[in-house]
Amino acid sequence: MEEALIGSNVMPNGELHSDTPLPLVPLLVVVIGAFMAILDSSIVNVAIPKLMAVFSVGADKIEWVSTGYLLGSGVVVPPTGFLADRVGMKKMYAFALAVFTVGSALCGLAWSDSILIAFRILQAVGGGMIMPLSMGLMYSMVPREKIGMALGLWGIAAAAAPSIGPTLGGYLVDRFSWRLIFTINVPVGVFAVILVLLILPESPTRPHLQFDWPGFLLAAWGAFAILYALSEGQDKGWTSLPIVVFFVTGGFAFLLFALWELRQPEPMIDIRLLRNGVFTISLVATALVTMGLFSALYLLPLLVQNLMGYTPLQSGLVTLPMALTMGVLMPVSGRLFDRVGAFWPAITGLTVAAVVTYRMHTLGLLSSYHGIQVILVFWALGVGLAMMPIGTAGMYTIPGPLVNRAAALSSLVRQISASMGIAYLVYVMMKREIYHYNWLGATLTATSGAGMKVVNGLSAYFGHETAVGLLSEITVRQATALGIDDAFVTASIIIAVAIPLMFFLTKGRVDAARAREAAAFQNGEFGRN
Repeated sequence: MEEALIGSNVMPNGELHSDTPLPLVPLLVVVIGAFMAILDSSIVNVAIPKLMAVFSVGADKIEWVSTGYLLGSGVVVPPTGFLADRVGMKKMYAFALAVFTVGSALCGLAWSDSILIAFRILQAVGGGMIMPLSMGLMYSMVPREKIGMALGLWGIAAAAAPSIGPTLGGYLVDRFSWRLIFTINVPVGVFAVILVLLILPESPTRPHLQFDWPGFLLAAWGAFAILYALSEGQDKGWTSLPIVVFFVTGGFAFLLFALWELRQPEPMIDIRLLRNGVFTISLVATALVTMGLFSALYLLPLLVQNLMGYTPLQSGLVTLPMALTMGVLMPVSGRLFDRVGAFWPAITGLTVAAVVTYRMHTLGLLSSYHGIQVILVFWALGVGLAMMPIGTAGMYTIPGPLVNRAAALSSLVRQISASMGIAYLVYVMMKREIYHYNWLGATLTATSGAGMKVVNGLSAYFGHETAVGLLSEITVRQATALGIDDAFVTASIIIAVAIPLMFFLTKGRVDAARAREAAAFQNGEFGRN
């Protein structure tokens, strides 16, 4: 019955008629699930010091609470679109939400660090599926002419949740218990599953599809190996044997995966989608913007919390106005995409984001709390304006029945590029921190002119020996702050590199690619049964 209902609104190419109304209630149901999954990937970070104390373990062990979630979610992304095509997006989305909710409840009950890590991986199985499924559901319920507005609502979750997560996590850890950062998902998750089962329509299924085990194993190992190497490379050394082995085997697995999928009539992820130039450019630009996005989401808390001494809650509140700005702007940018295409909002937003990210290199230990909030609001204006149109431009050209596979590929690219951005920016920060420490150590000593002034001023309050120690600590903190500033400069360059790519995402090019890909699909070029 549900399939017949949907089928009446579906055109031969698998897309909805343009006069199909925007289903606001089902869209909000999808956004709730996506928001919850993304929120939990960032809410845990501020609790790491607390978890170290509770379980009496070092950072190297407890970091697997975050790393395990990253790896688990990365492994399940590739087959998600395939499974949604086979059993239906509604069933898969309800299943993903249920697994995520059960994993959250078990994490809240964890009695040891090892058990917590195991339950986090279970939670990641559901969380990793939620994002590509939520995107696929959007495209199944909304006609392409209105997809910008719909994805603008979805973008609230993608953009705002990473910023709200640290604020909420800091509040719960400071005022209540670390267990609440997990158990808070349980009532929301149960409510979301019920809404999905009651409200969301089911998509047409293709039960004849056979699961591609070789493709899954190759993609799973490739995602696991690359994500592991990116997350552990800084600690273990980028040239260490384990990291090199993971990079090489992961890259080789992805290469074999691509070759294998090109030979399959029903591939898990259709690599031939990359023949679509607009879609490929969109993925590349999305990867660059995602890498630059983490300049603020990852580096700024290091400056505010670790160096300036703010609490986890205060650190999270720094980014709250930014999150609210992006949340408001996402539907606006979506509406702009529907009206004028991706080019103008994207190139304007990227320019603003690149300039403001570069401006962040002037932040330091003496920067005011509200001054940081203001600059982040301007940064959010740029990213919020550009982020959604860039991703939507590529997906807009994909024929309806292939959206699930394309969404899985897009989610995998986002996840790997986010890990790559963090790894590279931290690498730049640490290298430049060493450079600045050596320079400051040579010029700001207890016997140099500037150093003597600092020591003499501090000696009046703390004594000479303590003053010399404080000078050394100031040197370290200042060197770290300057390293973070240099990483902001690098992030601004990464974002700026994406600006010329926008000329390939003009409305004319996107519309032509959409017509071309629809015709190719109708002619059986993508290996439909």
